[in-house]
Amino acid sequence: MVSDSVSLWLTIIALGAYHGLNPAMGWPLAVARGMEQGRASAVFATLLPLGGGHFLAMAFVLVPFAWLSWYAQWTQPIRLGAGSVVLLFGLYKLIWPRHPRALVRIPPTQIAWWSFLTATMHGAGLMLLPLMLSLCTTPALVTSAATVPAVPWPEIGHAAVMGFLVRSNLPTALAVASVHTLTMLVAGLAIAWLVYRWLGLRALRSTWFNLDAAWGASLVVAGAAGMWLAVSANASM
Repeated sequence: MVSDSVSLWLTIIALGAYHGLNPAMGWPLAVARGMEQGRASAVFATLLPLGGGHFLAMAFVLVPFAWLSWYAQWTQPIRLGAGSVVLLFGLYKLIWPRHPRALVRIPPTQIAWWSFLTATMHGAGLMLLPLMLSLCTTPALVTSAATVPAVPWPEIGHAAVMGFLVRSNLPTALAVASVHTLTMLVAGLAIAWLVYRWLGLRALRSTWFNLDAAWGASLVVAGAAGMWLAVSANASM
C-alpha cells in the first residue's frame, strides 16, 4: 500500500509534468528559439532559464509557508488558509482566464524573469502549497525551563537558532520546488524536442491545446484537497 508521503511526492511529480507540458509555462519559446537559430542546442539552452525562473517562483511561495509551519499551534489554520487561497485563485482563473498583458512586454532576452512572473501569476507555486504543507511535520514543543541544563547564554542562543532552522521545514520546501521543477524541465524538454525535431510548427497549429480551463480547475481541486487534508489530519490527532 502506497503511503501518504509517497502519494504526495507522486502528485508533485505529476504536477511538474503537467506544468512542463502546459504551453503557458514556456516550452514554445524553446521551440521558437531553436528554429530561429537553426540548432537543437538552442532548445536546451532556452529551457534552462525557464526552469530557473520556475524554481524561483515555486520557492517564492513555498519557503515563507515552510517557515510558518513551524508554529505547531497554528498548523491547521495555516493549512486551511493556504488551501482557501489556492481554491479562490483557481475560481478566479476559471472566471477570468485572461493572461496578464505585462508578460508580453518582457524582452525575449529575459527568459528566466518571464518564467518567474508567468509561474507566479498563474499560481503554479500555489498549486504545490497544500502538498508541501502536508509533507511538513511539526516537531514536539519542548519543555519547561526546569528541564533545560545550565549552559552559557551564547550556546543557548546558537542552539535555539539551529533548532529553529531544523524545524522550519525549509529543506522540504526546497525539495518540493526542486523535484517539481526537474520534472517540469523533463516534460517541457520532451515536448519541445518533439515539436522542434519531428512535428514542426505546422502540426502544432493544427493540434494546439489550451490548458487554461484545466489549470483553473486543478487549482480548485488542489485547494479543496489541501483544506480536506488539514481537517482530516486534525481530526486524526
